[in-house]
Amino acid sequence: MQYSVKSLKGYVIGATDGDIGKVDDFYFDDDFWTIRYLVAETGSWLLDRKVLISPFALGEVDISRERLDVTLTKKQVEKSPSIDTDKPVSRQHEALYLGYYGYPYYWGGDFLWGPIPYPRLSEADLRRDEKAQAKREAAYDSHLRSANKVTGYHIEAADGDIGHVEDFIIDGETWEIRYMVVDTQNWWPGKKVLVAPQWNDRVSWDDSKVYVNLSRETIKNGPEYHPEALDRKYEEALYDYYKRPKYWETYTDG
Repeated sequence: MQYSVKSLKGYVIGATDGDIGKVDDFYFDDDFWTIRYLVAETGSWLLDRKVLISPFALGEVDISRERLDVTLTKKQVEKSPSIDTDKPVSRQHEALYLGYYGYPYYWGGDFLWGPIPYPRLSEADLRRDEKAQAKREAAYDSHLRSANKVTGYHIEAADGDIGHVEDFIIDGETWEIRYMVVDTQNWWPGKKVLVAPQWNDRVSWDDSKVYVNLSRETIKNGPEYHPEALDRKYEEALYDYYKRPKYWETYTDG
């Protein structure tokens, strides 16, 4: 299942003993373009404090009720390390947060989520993660980016501007960002297209621009994006058109 970031914003987050708040934002790392945390706006319950929720804690996404249930208690959330969403989230803060909940560090391992390919844990996973501690302590330092802030970034094709980031499509299993939804209204009114992060040449975070290795004409003639038609048949047509390897055929757990 794939989800639109915009569609999930505002969903109620329910703990095991009551509601926590609502989805306000998503943080993704700029190396693997994977959602590492949801940001919950707690409202009056915690005096408008914002808290991080890891995909490790997520249960089912209830689209009909616009609700996300998590395997946490309200007390756990209340006692979790605080976060200032107006400042960058440091690796030290992440380590403190993940240690509080007993989640493995996602950096430095052999998989997308450190010792495992998906944000789901077993006792064997936890034992394997303990053995990898020294390795992950010395691992690289990526940066977390706010989906709210990256929405609106300009998209630059190989030969000029093609539009801006309007939304993100995320994989409900791995929580990878599969696509950026590009609104081309400044060039082709009404048309939206999908661009996978793997097709980026680079991102200028200072200039708020994403550079893709595709021409404007190529994108113009590509498959148009309609949310109701985002299925495997559409994805096959998309990857065939751009002559890119299909992630569901090339993805491995390692």
